[in-house]
Amino acid sequence: MALKVERAIGGNLLSIEIGKVARQAAGSAVVRYGDTVVLGTVVTADPRPGIDFFPLMVDYREKMYAAGKFPGGFFKREGRPTQKEVLTSRLIDRPMRPLFPDGFKNEVQVQVIVLTTDLQNDPDVIALCSAAAAMAVAPIPFHGPFAGVRVGRVDGKFVINPTLAQLEYSDMDMIVAGHLDAVTMIEVGCREVSEKVIADAVEFGHEHGIKPICEMLKEIERQVGQVSTWEAPEPDTAFLDEIRKMIINDLKAAKQIKLKQERGETVDAIFDKVRTEYCPEDEPEPKRTREEVKEALHTVEEHLFREMILEGKTRPDGRRFDEVRPIASEVDWLPRVHGSALFTRGETQALVTCTLGTSRDEQIVDDLLTEYSKKFMLHYNFPPFSVGEARRIMGPGRREIGHGALAERSLEAVLPGPEDFPYTIRLVGEILESNGSSSMATVCGGSLALMHAGVPISGAVAGISIGLVLDDNGRYKLLADIMGEEDHYGDMDFKVAGTRKGITGVQLDIKAKGLPNKIMREALKLSNKCRMHILDQMDKAISEPRPEISEYAPRLLTIKINPEKIGKLIGPGGKTIKAIQAETGAQIDIEDDGTVSISSTDADAAERARELVERLTEDVVVGRIYDGRVASIKDFGAFIEIQEGQDGLCHVSELDENYVKSVSDIVNIGDIVKVKVIAIDEQGRVKLSRKAALQAAKDKD
Repeated sequence: MALKVERAIGGNLLSIEIGKVARQAAGSAVVRYGDTVVLGTVVTADPRPGIDFFPLMVDYREKMYAAGKFPGGFFKREGRPTQKEVLTSRLIDRPMRPLFPDGFKNEVQVQVIVLTTDLQNDPDVIALCSAAAAMAVAPIPFHGPFAGVRVGRVDGKFVINPTLAQLEYSDMDMIVAGHLDAVTMIEVGCREVSEKVIADAVEFGHEHGIKPICEMLKEIERQVGQVSTWEAPEPDTAFLDEIRKMIINDLKAAKQIKLKQERGETVDAIFDKVRTEYCPEDEPEPKRTREEVKEALHTVEEHLFREMILEGKTRPDGRRFDEVRPIASEVDWLPRVHGSALFTRGETQALVTCTLGTSRDEQIVDDLLTEYSKKFMLHYNFPPFSVGEARRIMGPGRREIGHGALAERSLEAVLPGPEDFPYTIRLVGEILESNGSSSMATVCGGSLALMHAGVPISGAVAGISIGLVLDDNGRYKLLADIMGEEDHYGDMDFKVAGTRKGITGVQLDIKAKGLPNKIMREALKLSNKCRMHILDQMDKAISEPRPEISEYAPRLLTIKINPEKIGKLIGPGGKTIKAIQAETGAQIDIEDDGTVSISSTDADAAERARELVERLTEDVVVGRIYDGRVASIKDFGAFIEIQEGQDGLCHVSELDENYVKSVSDIVNIGDIVKVKVIAIDEQGRVKLSRKAALQAAKDKD
């Protein structure tokens, strides 16, 4: 059945069309917004035998033809997903995942392709809507519909789906997703805005963006009428009760052991007894399969954890619900690196290093919308030893890329502009221990490392994660600084980063069907309290940026020259610039707008290179004395080169204080002499005087 629905959303018409293309998929939709067109598809398959998780896979791809571009590289074909594609795949996955019913383990694959872009609207939120539309027509059990929009704030007013041009003037870039009743995902990068502004922006996006789109999808659902035949499996309540009675007392005691590893080992020992009872390894026909026992143990453990939290008894490590774990901060932890910090919060520990580089170290990103260079990057690494595990060691996965992007966005707002600090900055966060909220520990460690490296940031940044346990009766508890199992068994991971002035980054993931506005505002208030406490602790290690950068960092000087003189600075075949680099040992980089960057580990060498560049490219100034080389001799005087490609005439009468019979009596070709510029005529011809330079030297003595 072909169907199209349209509605004005933000500044453009949103069009959703189904039933025309990709008709063999379980669900497909073409979404248009402006001249940006995105195809969303979904397919499903039966569950794999023995699977104990829901295998949802989201793959978002930007085709370069969508912008009329060729892919970069040798093969001229799109390859592995870019960082933007990975982050957008996560963006689509996160609000969808909690809307599938419990017990559904069929394989679901969502594929989203950008077919064309108008270079004004970022296709990421349009892609999210295309996936939502595909789910709306697929015969898959799903508590939808859902939708997402971007929210900006320009001149104090919220804007739905701002264009790229509008985002240049916006103090926030928020993506919010959810269904008709509540939000399920928030992603924000902003410039130190208040908790109230964030909460108001979420409400605005839900009311003026998410709800209207969900109403469009409801209309599609009503007309298409696809119904899922899947039925949720009936829980074996008798078996669950049996397991619960067997382990409940021992499990309660184990859950109150404060240290993560000791607590985990004790719980594992309890579970091993149950496995031995119901499915011993040497028993060919056990009473229960290992999968059944594993699922039952997980369910009992989850129920017990949630009961203990909602009854207000205690958290696993004995903390109050609003209490942050003990914090230790240390800078200058590693020698020779440009900046380093070790940040520990409870059993989560991040080592963050800062490296300063030149313009040659910038990352060139060939994005679908534009090609640009990045002067700041943060890379997050999560090795298996950080959680005491032995597993396959690979490159960064989606989780590492996502956490790194969140930490990078949270710190970006406080960085100085390139005109004030022209260095390229790279932070690397190595997670050495993890028991929850390692991305926020990376934010804290990154802020400390930046200050230790001498980067003049506008303020320290700290991050905190707020958790939630919410039941069907409306009871709930907010948990400050959540640990790993509180994240695993709880309903929310609400990460908030910022300075003392305001918020710089937010990421919300929720497993419940939605986050009520009242609870969101309470969580933001609690995050502010925790953030101030963490900033107080961080100040004990370093409270402001070091006045000087590391002695091992390159000295970077920047000057501006007339772009017309770039060729003069480079010289034929690069001869001139190579000579300056050889003489001083400094590295010189030139941009098309005339910006010259000079870098060297030796400050004196950098200054000498700057002096040579300035003298070579500056305009000739009347009254200044230059060291010139005699280029040619005539009867009436000598032509003397005072700059590369710039000479002037020193008339015979200006060669010496005494009478000069022949020019060659005073100078010869190739001689280096001091001359003073005494005039520049209307044609730009330069008149020089050796006599005036000699007199100036006498006056100085």
